[in-house]
Amino acid sequence: MEEKKKKNIGFTIIKNDPTDGHGGFGTGVLSLENVSPIIIDVEAGEAVVDVGAMHARSAVEKGIKFIPDREAVPNGKPYWLVWVTIDRKEEGPYYAGVTACEMTVDREIRRGYKSLPEHVNRLDKSIKRHIIVDHMDDKSKAVLADFLRNHDSGMWERSSEQLKKDLNVN
Repeated sequence: MEEKKKKNIGFTIIKNDPTDGHGGFGTGVLSLENVSPIIIDVEAGEAVVDVGAMHARSAVEKGIKFIPDREAVPNGKPYWLVWVTIDRKEEGPYYAGVTACEMTVDREIRRGYKSLPEHVNRLDKSIKRHIIVDHMDDKSKAVLADFLRNHDSGMWERSSEQLKKDLNVN
């Protein structure tokens, strides 16, 4: 009998504390191993984890020259890059930091708009357990909420009320 493989969503698995509680070197250092980038295609209403985005190499970003001037890409297709940091509390893992950054891509002219400083700052804010999603459009908020809930309903339930409120979920 063939065993069905569970679909791998692609979230990074939380690793045990490398210091094993002894408080030695590396204690308190921020780690990228529990951050996952989610790309939301605004028009299609779809969200996918694309770890390539950690180094600006997601499927959406490949082959695109990014310009920090929104006006230079007037026909850009809208995307959100969402940094999701997973942490663990006594009850279990949860979405601790969730921050969204704007990005547009025009495949025809191979140009895109994004603010690199914003992307770096939002990654930093996610790692520091901030929630910054209230500036997203309502459709994309719903896509992100559904994606996070469907990925792991327990992690969603253990997440902050601010995340749910900012994504318009009651």
